[in-house]
Amino acid sequence: MGSALLEGAVGAGAVDPSDVSLHDAFAECSESLAAKVGARAVASNGEVIESSDAVLLCTKPQDMLDMIRLLPTLPGAKLFVSIAAGLKIADLEEALGENHRVIRVMPNTPALVGRGASAFARGNAATDADAGFVSEILAAVGEVVEVHERLLDAVTGLSGSGPAYIYTVIEALADGGVLMGLPKDKSLTLAAQTVAGAAEMVLRTGRHPAELRDQVTSPGGTTIAGLSTIEDGALRATLIGAVRAAAERSVELGKV
Repeated sequence: MGSALLEGAVGAGAVDPSDVSLHDAFAECSESLAAKVGARAVASNGEVIESSDAVLLCTKPQDMLDMIRLLPTLPGAKLFVSIAAGLKIADLEEALGENHRVIRVMPNTPALVGRGASAFARGNAATDADAGFVSEILAAVGEVVEVHERLLDAVTGLSGSGPAYIYTVIEALADGGVLMGLPKDKSLTLAAQTVAGAAEMVLRTGRHPAELRDQVTSPGGTTIAGLSTIEDGALRATLIGAVRAAAERSVELGKV
């Protein structure tokens, strides 16, 4: 996710790659990403922090606090932006020290193609300028909203994990086309574009999805026949349940 966010921000011109330093526990990963975007791979997390005003923390939630506690004494006052699911701002602030500012972000992988959906919440010491900086980066790679931290677990379940749900929907639609005789490549193209186009209709028109659905659904027609099958299969309840399950898992990951 960190790689997707960086690549998207660099590609959109929101970040100058020459200003970016990277470190990963596996050197080949940071070196490969640095070469790809034109950034600089360095030998330690401490070196990243010393050379930066803002630091993007991309460690797994269960490893984040241990990683922070291994850092050398942190110089000055820095902005730390965490994308770790579930990990609370208060825990990050305690581990980093009161000098530093924290913003917690939940992005998603479509940021890589400029179609991300992100939300962020600011910590106690984070300034309006910090929030503006983070918002600018995220807006360069998609849509961004600021929310209260208590809502970020719901964001994680919806937009953070949501691309995986939609990939499954696209795959299933394409398989349906194959079942009915379409070549696999053409079926996948039609399925993916249908999902993309339907989403764009919601965003551009501002209309409720139910209203747009009704425009496609004529009495006794093909669409209502398909919708009847969807309702029989409880797709709506399954997707609602998926968001809830992922949000609850985010809460569990935040317990330290």
